[in-house]
Amino acid sequence: MISFKHHGSFKNTENFLTKAKRLEYSRILDKYAREGVSALAAATPIDTGKTANSWGYEVKISNRSCSIVWINSNIVNGIPIAIMLQYGHGTRNGGYVQGIDYINPALKPIFDKIVNEVWREVTSL
Repeated sequence: MISFKHHGSFKNTENFLTKAKRLEYSRILDKYAREGVSALAAATPIDTGKTANSWGYEVKISNRSCSIVWINSNIVNGIPIAIMLQYGHGTRNGGYVQGIDYINPALKPIFDKIVNEVWREVTSL
């Protein structure tokens, strides 16, 4: 059997959790989602510029999680061009075009900023 005794109250913990629940995560995520769009547009390899100019985002917030989804709307014949640029693709004559990892390096600084700002928000409660 496991048991424990405590003296005092959990009021500080309850207050912290109540404040954390009310934080405006959507404001923070929206700010960095827009920054991410700019970073992705700047990092996208440019031929015509259509893929670079086709970045957008959605901020999704539920009871259990928050997320940013970056979207590129340049799709040709059902193929997302941004993904072809990132991972590479085969050609009609049997060749292969090597991908360029441009998405991860563009978003890494954004992820770091999100972590830092959310941490500051949570620790300042």
